[in-house]
Amino acid sequence: MTSGLLDVRRLLRYAVAGSASALTHLGVTALLVEVAAIRPVIASTIGFVASIVVSYVLQRRWVFHSQVSNRLAVPRFLTVTAIGFLLNASILWVGTEMLDVHYAPVQLVALVAIPVSNYLLNSLWTFR
Repeated sequence: MTSGLLDVRRLLRYAVAGSASALTHLGVTALLVEVAAIRPVIASTIGFVASIVVSYVLQRRWVFHSQVSNRLAVPRFLTVTAIGFLLNASILWVGTEMLDVHYAPVQLVALVAIPVSNYLLNSLWTFR
């Protein structure tokens, strides 16, 4: 194990936190659609917001063990989240619109690029 960006334990915790965040998004969405009969777009939006909260708490406390104040870390985290969203849209646009590639492999590229960029930005800026 090494310290810093290549800390294997931290990378594994980051993967677990990301999985918990994704499961929160999907679980809340399914619960709201199937049980509460809320329309899917609204349910997914609520699920997405819930996943951001789960991701933030796990990353701040468990992945990065950050002492940065919430007042400073929350806006940074939301900025990194927005960058990830824009990166996803950009990768999808370039791949599907400019290069005329089927969306599935392009989305796979985004699903690798976004966690890598988010990890780097959160390590070096958000929780530092």
